[in-house]
Amino acid sequence: MPEPELPDGDVFVTPRYLAGSSGVGDPGFAPVTDWPHHHLDDGPCQLLVTSPDHRIRIGWFGDDYDLWKVTAGEDASSAPRWTAIFNQNTPAELVAGLTTALASDWADSGDRFLAAPSYRWVDSVHPLLDAGWTHGSAERSIVEITAPDGQAGILIDRRCEDPDDVFLTLWAGPPGWGTRAEVIFTARTPTHLIAATAAAFTDPTPVARYQEHLHPELAALAKLTPVRPPQPPAPSPLDVQRASAARRPPAVTTKAIPRWSTSSLPPALPSAARAPARR
Repeated sequence: MPEPELPDGDVFVTPRYLAGSSGVGDPGFAPVTDWPHHHLDDGPCQLLVTSPDHRIRIGWFGDDYDLWKVTAGEDASSAPRWTAIFNQNTPAELVAGLTTALASDWADSGDRFLAAPSYRWVDSVHPLLDAGWTHGSAERSIVEITAPDGQAGILIDRRCEDPDDVFLTLWAGPPGWGTRAEVIFTARTPTHLIAATAAAFTDPTPVARYQEHLHPELAALAKLTPVRPPQPPAPSPLDVQRASAARRPPAVTTKAIPRWSTSSLPPALPSAARAPARR
């Protein structure tokens, strides 16, 4: 039986939000792999994947700080109803939380991906609260929720008035160009799409990375386990000798064989003790 295919990496990273970007967008595009792909190599958006009706657009900006830009509109030519942006440090596996939900919405032949958001902000982040993330201190009208390890969180600005204002920010990792992952959603983003992205942050499944490509600060904060378990050490000559001795059959020992046994005839009686002969 062939061995299962190993993931692209030499370590598993837990939690996944500290894995950083692998520089490859495949996991984020995997849920929409059958949608039309438009390669735009001459512009900042190098790849644009759209729903078949072009109402949902997922852009990959390979050389930009904002690596992913996801929008949805009433039709192919209308302005976006909402926008989600993932920066260059965001693991593509987290983007897949959003693209999976979008693929499901579109497959249902409805407009759920354009639904009005809930007036209750908690509906957007219930996967985080269910996973033990807790409220922290923040400014008035700003909701802050933090992961148990303090290395990820969410900020909700309830003062949004313009539909294009940033309503919610998900973040992970220490501040810095190469370490902080950020995801922003504008005010009219459907609640269930934000919740799907938040759920990807809490997914306990680790993601594979090459350790040499991980930022040292992220590697120090995350738990790293080898993708391929280490091989046992080669046996020493003494180990080989002991193993050989253990397999050798025990020596056969011979015991003295008695000169007589219970089947031998009894010794002859003396002549005086013999019974007289019958006449």
